Amino acid sequence: MQNAFGRHVDLKIVDIQTAKLDVGFKQVLVKVYTDEGITGLGEAYWGEGVRDIIKSEKMKRILLGQNPLDVNRLFSRMIDAMSGEGSLAGSVVSAISGIELALWDIAGKSLGAPLYRLLGGRYRDKIRTYADCHAGETDDPESWASKAKSVKEMGYTALKFDIDTPDHWRDDFNRCLSNVEIRVQAKKIAAVRDAVGDETHIAVDCHWRYSPKDAIKLANAMEEYNLMWLEDPIPPGNVDAMYKVTSISPVPICTGENLYLKYGFRRLIQKQAVDIVSPDIPKVGGISEFKNIAEVADAYFIPVAPHNISSPIGTMAGVHACASIKNFMIMEVHHLSAGATWWEDLVKEKPLVKNGFITLPDRPGLGLELDKREVSKHLVEVDEKFFNE
Repeated sequence: MQNAFGRHVDLKIVDIQTAKLDVGFKQVLVKVYTDEGITGLGEAYWGEGVRDIIKSEKMKRILLGQNPLDVNRLFSRMIDAMSGEGSLAGSVVSAISGIELALWDIAGKSLGAPLYRLLGGRYRDKIRTYADCHAGETDDPESWASKAKSVKEMGYTALKFDIDTPDHWRDDFNRCLSNVEIRVQAKKIAAVRDAVGDETHIAVDCHWRYSPKDAIKLANAMEEYNLMWLEDPIPPGNVDAMYKVTSISPVPICTGENLYLKYGFRRLIQKQAVDIVSPDIPKVGGISEFKNIAEVADAYFIPVAPHNISSPIGTMAGVHACASIKNFMIMEVHHLSAGATWWEDLVKEKPLVKNGFITLPDRPGLGLELDKREVSKHLVEVDEKFFNE
């Protein structure tokens, strides 16, 4: 049905299809179909069982026949109904997130408006991104400096490097940093800083590897390099321990990619146990939940810098969401470290990233269309009707 403005307002969901891509991570794309031919694209954070949850008969019972424009109601319905499947974390919330993104895409397309308009409008016209560089080609500081220079030459004004040591990945129970290890990591970041100068922002990711004591020692060693933040220095879940690190660290502390729903962020923010929050939109619950988290963080003057390892679909959902919040800081793009030079080829609209920024699209919904030929090159699994419109 169309209203007086010729827009579709009375739609019904008739099907849900998925595709799994190997884009460095096994990303799950979601397509939601309606009875009037409007489809929505979404993306769920990778993980075991995510695609099965999206395709499950229970999820279809929740959604089929419903109006996709009732995004928030359907989100609540999915959360309530799927809570019986186990803890509302991990695969369940990621699956719901991917569907929620697709519903927003349908809403924008059906109303003929870019998604950010439906989210309250924009605070900014383009979204600043930082490039996840991972590391140098070797462990030598000179290699890290070379990587930093090459990425800066692409136009990025902010870079992130990983400094959790390979030895710690081999021993999951060893969270201790020796003084030698700290000096080695500091030399790498010193080389990066020298290579890119003072105007380029540098973030450092620890991947939850260290104890609070060693995280503080590491932060002290990094102070002179004027970091944008130290990310995930300790394991998630212990807000009091994170508060201890944040309150003592001379470097801003960022965390949040392993937290789910607004409830996972509530105490962290209220206790001001973090300087910057980094929800992952296709993982945390989707766009509306991300905006809820951003609103709570803004009440405590905490900026938001979304974690993002998505394909262009999840990335563009983040662009619209970040444009609509006041306290946005910067958003990650991850395809460089994944080796995915073909990342932008997955969609017809490109280039997406120009000089480290993504401009808001004015096309309805997310504003992206998959390039079927390019997507097909990276398919791991796909539902039979996924490419049908």
